[in-house]
Amino acid sequence: MNASTAKSGTLYLVPTPLDFGVSQDSAAAPGAWLPAETLAAASRLTHWITENAKSTRAFLKRVEATHGLAAPLQAQHIAELPRAAHKKGDHAPEAQGDAQARALLAPALQGHDMGLVSEAGMPAIADPGSSIVRAAHAMGLRVVPLTGPVSLMLALAASGLNGQNFAFVGYVPQEATERSKRLRELEALALKTGQTQIFIETPYRNTALLQALLQTLHPHTRLAVCCALTLPGQTVRSALVTDWKRGKDALSGLPLDAPAVFLLGR
Repeated sequence: MNASTAKSGTLYLVPTPLDFGVSQDSAAAPGAWLPAETLAAASRLTHWITENAKSTRAFLKRVEATHGLAAPLQAQHIAELPRAAHKKGDHAPEAQGDAQARALLAPALQGHDMGLVSEAGMPAIADPGSSIVRAAHAMGLRVVPLTGPVSLMLALAASGLNGQNFAFVGYVPQEATERSKRLRELEALALKTGQTQIFIETPYRNTALLQALLQTLHPHTRLAVCCALTLPGQTVRSALVTDWKRGKDALSGLPLDAPAVFLLGR
């Protein structure tokens, strides 16, 4: 760390509860899934870079209820990532994206600690934010990830699939023919190498994806679906495809309208 860096702020990667979209009446207290140290660190921050300002304000209201805030909610500085980062991601190192990220981090060069948050879970994992982290490292800023829920890891642990060799592949295609082709590719890779394949979908397309998986995969491939992780309706189902199909209704009891993680493998 050089002399100029010593005067700069720190970028904190702040995980948020996985109940985005759940009404505040049914949402769990943040302390149910976030350690006190994470909440305390969040309460001290006044500058934020976020995927969605509205959800960040809702998160800060919940932090305020238990830990207070260093500045009133109205005085918090909340800057949103560019819309392109939401739709296309920001993991590819492109000069323009990194230039925007550096601009968003300008308060850190003035000595302000900053928080990076996504709508739910850990920023920069299955969510945008990696361009901010890249830029922070390039600018010589200290980067500190805080402890909290990561749905992909919770799902992997609960699936019974290979946790020593796995890959997160994002979203699969929406078009039926391309989706089936991609699912067969992922299955072939998983069966050949033993590598668990992890992917997600927008909640309103979860049912269509599960139906496609049952129609496409081999009978003895293991499929796990983890819905509403950390929420009151949390449901995890892991079985061979043949056993999924043997059930009277493979979709019954699964809250597929909630965020879900899909996994397949040996």
